[in-house]
Amino acid sequence: MALPVSPLAPKSYPDLPAIAGVRFATAEAGIKYKNRTDVLLCAFDEGTVVAGVLTRSKCPSAAVDWCRDRLGAGKARGLLVNSGNANAFTGMKGRTSVTASATYVAEALGCPTDEIFLASTGVIGEPLDPLKFAGVTKEMSSRLVSTPWMGPAKAIMTTDTFPKLATASVEFDGVPVSISGIAKGSGMIAPDMATMLSFIFTDAPIDGKVLQGLLQPQIDKSFNSITVDSDTSTSDTCLVFATGKAAISPITSASDPRVEVFAEALGDVLHELAVLVVRDGEGATKLVTVCVEGAESDRSAFRVAQSIANSPLVKTAIAGEDANWGRVVMAVGKAGEPADRDRLSIAFGEITVARNGERAPGYDEVATSAYMKNQELEIRVGLGLGAGSATIYTCDLTHGYITINGDYRS
Repeated sequence: MALPVSPLAPKSYPDLPAIAGVRFATAEAGIKYKNRTDVLLCAFDEGTVVAGVLTRSKCPSAAVDWCRDRLGAGKARGLLVNSGNANAFTGMKGRTSVTASATYVAEALGCPTDEIFLASTGVIGEPLDPLKFAGVTKEMSSRLVSTPWMGPAKAIMTTDTFPKLATASVEFDGVPVSISGIAKGSGMIAPDMATMLSFIFTDAPIDGKVLQGLLQPQIDKSFNSITVDSDTSTSDTCLVFATGKAAISPITSASDPRVEVFAEALGDVLHELAVLVVRDGEGATKLVTVCVEGAESDRSAFRVAQSIANSPLVKTAIAGEDANWGRVVMAVGKAGEPADRDRLSIAFGEITVARNGERAPGYDEVATSAYMKNQELEIRVGLGLGAGSATIYTCDLTHGYITINGDYRS
């Protein structure tokens, strides 16, 4: 049964441009869902390079292992993504499945198997029958197109209630370079590398090692700075494919001044997709930005912000529109990072609710309660210890989350 669209869904979607050297098709393979697309095939022109960041889960999916083994070579000709089955915790069957799946794609596209990348999302522990892809991959390869991107974004959804797309462009010597991406994710979101699944496509002619080197810092500021429920997926995958088709001189060194400009645009796309994932958090009704300042280091600030953003008590108070700043105090205290109760300040939006270890003078319960009714909220915490800061995006925790996950496999 289709879930109602999140109240935090965007009012409109960007029209992603065609990326030279990238074509795609979707299909219904019947992996889990009925009467909807659940497979995405992307084909890349020869010369496409790939960079990626994968889950740090110690129980990764077979597709994650497959990608990790091939990222070092940095070459890509195809991508196969399925929804409905994560192909995780499936033992030798999982390894056999990814090998067979990659072989079907390679045969359909006429390229080496080791230049095929795979991603799967859905139920953990269920074997994924590779025969589901035997026919659809060949059929999809006969109708590859370069737009519109809405089809690919929808095909990779599981409990998502809306597709997630983002795009940016930069100019070098008057030549535009495009960066576009899609993502899926709604639950099991506390990425320790990326999000559930995210795929970025660019026509930039950039060296694969340079691309790999700039990706992780951008991931840390985007997908690694979101949480829905504190759980890291077995399947988290972010892959960036660069076809090199833009008519500019190749970017071959990390010291090239264009790298910083490109990285900023890539970061914008990743950040937009990451926030869209939080907006689609399972059962979410509030988007919450947690900002921590005055920590001894950025890393310490991040851990404190993460403790607040992951706290079920903080998140349920937000769901109930209760300005319970005492729960924020609790989350700061349990983070295990340097903190001084008597220097602590807490604000909801522009309303300071606590300062110097106690309720702020002039605290206005009526004004604060009115602020908590907004769909987008900000929790600001000042530790008063140093210059470290961090921002994490999260959502509230509602009965809807329990409903969705209580019958996920049914």
